[in-house]
Amino acid sequence: MTDSDTGPAPRYPVGHGSRFPPGATVVPEGVNFCVFGRRATQVELLLYAAPDSPEPFQVIPLLPERNRTFFYWHVLVVGLPLGTCYTWRLDGPEDIERTGRAFYPRNELLDPYARAVSDVLWKRPAPAAPFEAGHASHRAIVTEPVPASGARVSRGLDDAVIYELHVGGFTRDRSSGVRHPGTFAGLIEKIPYLKQLGVTHVELLPVMAFDEQDVPPRVAARGLTNYWGYSTHSYYSPHPRYCVDPARAPQEFRALTDALHMAGIGVLIDVVFNHTSEGGASGPVINFKGLANDIFYHLDNARRHYRDYTGCGNTVNCNHPLVTAYIVRCLEYWVEELGVDGFRFDLASVFARDQHGDLMNDPPLPWAIESSRILSRVPLIAEAWDAGGLYHVGAFPGMAWSEWNGRYRDVIRRFVRGDPGIVGEVATCIAGSADLYEDDGRLPVNSINFVTCHDGFTLNDLVSYNAKHNEANGEENGDGSNDNLSWNCGAEGETDDAGILSLRGRQVRNLLVILFLSQGVPMILAGDEVLRSQSGNNNCYCQDNALSWFDWRSPEAESGALRFLSELIALRKRHASLRRRRFLTGRPSSGQMQPDVVWHGERLNEPYWGNPGARLLVFSVGGEAPEEPPLHIILNMHDDARQVELPALDGRSWHRVVDTALTSPYDIVPIALHATLESGQCRVEARSVVVLEAA
Repeated sequence: MTDSDTGPAPRYPVGHGSRFPPGATVVPEGVNFCVFGRRATQVELLLYAAPDSPEPFQVIPLLPERNRTFFYWHVLVVGLPLGTCYTWRLDGPEDIERTGRAFYPRNELLDPYARAVSDVLWKRPAPAAPFEAGHASHRAIVTEPVPASGARVSRGLDDAVIYELHVGGFTRDRSSGVRHPGTFAGLIEKIPYLKQLGVTHVELLPVMAFDEQDVPPRVAARGLTNYWGYSTHSYYSPHPRYCVDPARAPQEFRALTDALHMAGIGVLIDVVFNHTSEGGASGPVINFKGLANDIFYHLDNARRHYRDYTGCGNTVNCNHPLVTAYIVRCLEYWVEELGVDGFRFDLASVFARDQHGDLMNDPPLPWAIESSRILSRVPLIAEAWDAGGLYHVGAFPGMAWSEWNGRYRDVIRRFVRGDPGIVGEVATCIAGSADLYEDDGRLPVNSINFVTCHDGFTLNDLVSYNAKHNEANGEENGDGSNDNLSWNCGAEGETDDAGILSLRGRQVRNLLVILFLSQGVPMILAGDEVLRSQSGNNNCYCQDNALSWFDWRSPEAESGALRFLSELIALRKRHASLRRRRFLTGRPSSGQMQPDVVWHGERLNEPYWGNPGARLLVFSVGGEAPEEPPLHIILNMHDDARQVELPALDGRSWHRVVDTALTSPYDIVPIALHATLESGQCRVEARSVVVLEAA
């Protein structure tokens, strides 16, 4: 195979081809093309010399008696060069009203198995407008195979620290100083920063090719685009805009995963198999609507309309056998060939719905994923709810799945802002949320703990705003959640009040310390370590600009905040007692004399479980091994200081290693640098957290 040149493209001879594998596959003779078309009677393959070529240089009609095997249409194009672009065109008998089967013979369709795509000519039509894709379609690109993945981070999530980031936004700002801003290559240049911070895994917002034009018309009228990427149309291809050369998308993404693996960092990606960018009945025809509309989507009883359990116009019919097989094979491809170490599944409760949208007891897709020989070895994380009312936190189908613990987020936010009487709920969350996971044999690792993520306030905004400020999105502040459980510490938004700014910094530290002292898996949002703000916008899905981007001047400007989190991660890594493989019981660990946890109030062994005004929680954590020192942790969210009794130590003393009431560099210090607490009590300032370590 050779790369295509710029001269006139010749006509290439064709052969029967093979039905496996689907997509465009480079073989010794040329390129084998295969597409699914169960009810199609006419199929054409259109070949283009370049992504922006105005006309195809060759249109190949496929013959049923020659190029069809079962539901698959296939053809071999002999000698076809790499870099050739292609689309499909299908026709057949429509039966929209009865079965939902649809064909769009004037539309050029994107291959759902395309390994690389181009959207340079794509123009998303206005809703309900007559639409014929033609030369405005997405185009697939023939690309060279990627070798099997080599180096890999072979670890689960027991010891993980997850860092959620947006590939484009992480380096798109000019301050990043990278050669190719906003790309996979740009992210590679920032791996030393991730290593310095101490994270073990990155969780990348959607990197499968998506439609940046998929936003409401009034949002598009402001020049805004789909920034987050939850609008997938090509599940096998990395997003072209994140590539220096979209024709080499698989190779560029693989270079990223290889580089992260060499640094000891695992790669999780956010995947969107609950809906596609084709939207509802008025949405564009990109691929699935024209290939398998009646199979791929949930259709209502009238069959013409799409059931919407996602808030995005359509819902993928995940538990149809062919769709299940498509999803599983796609995930395996990202693991085997592109080097991914695990997945976070957006709105994953959709996976529990049957073709009518009803809840299934044992839905096939989750079990098929965790039963896969390849996928059974990688972390699987569910966003265990959907927009249709299903909420599976603590009850997601299957056994191998971790979950974004939305209850943890809400309880910890309420506690730190000062809600009284919930210390029992806080203790349950800190102990790993056993009430959600233990009864069916799951473990603390099944709880992904977080207080912020891409969807909502940043950590800085959580302590700076009482209400969302999403006017810049063009939806009259009607988008985004109104239930943020935030507190602005006395002023809405920006302020120069030193007292308020000091309190906000303390609240940020409080939230982080609680997160990293909790059993389960901590996840942080990129930029929270340097106090990134979105000016109160809690739904920056359409803000591909400085409002969302990482400002690389911040690590220096906010070096104290960055240092605090880095040291906090190191503290967690030093203490296996904060990363237990089982839930806390109040009994000694195997071979230990001390209980794994003891709960207190201001007095030892007297927690405030039934006190409706309590805003203080104290607990002692025993070591997992004889050489690991115990910890004593005091969370005081009262508006005044408290004096707390300390457990007696045999031959050792308590040392204050964390005190969020202090400022950098005294807020977290190595044990050797901090004075010993001589008395049997510890004063804890208002709205602060203290961590003591025995030595």
